[in-house]
Amino acid sequence: MIAKQSLAEGFAAIDEPWSPRVAGDINEMQIKLVKFEGEFIWHRHDEEDELFLVTSGRLRMEFRDQPPQIVEPGEFIIVSHGVEHRPVAETPCEVVLLEPRTTLNTGNVENERTVPNPERV
Repeated sequence: MIAKQSLAEGFAAIDEPWSPRVAGDINEMQIKLVKFEGEFIWHRHDEEDELFLVTSGRLRMEFRDQPPQIVEPGEFIIVSHGVEHRPVAETPCEVVLLEPRTTLNTGNVENERTVPNPERV
């Protein structure tokens, strides 16, 4: 059955920052909703590219080898595989991710922020 989804309802169901939730599947890709707040960890994805679409707040994407990029609501940034990055949100930020379903939120790093099997909203 085809059913529309509400981003507002999906984000309202998320209590913790940096805890992605799967909102839908497209072929081998997943749409994930995440609330960002503060600094995440430096990491990279060896095989997966990621799209970060900001719906509210402001995201600063930091890179080891280039200046940071500021992403405002209604804007997105694609981080190519192999690029070390760190998302930072000085105030709460809501982000839609589009990435392969194999993508681990912490990439090449496994720690207390790793979410191996995100819940669905």
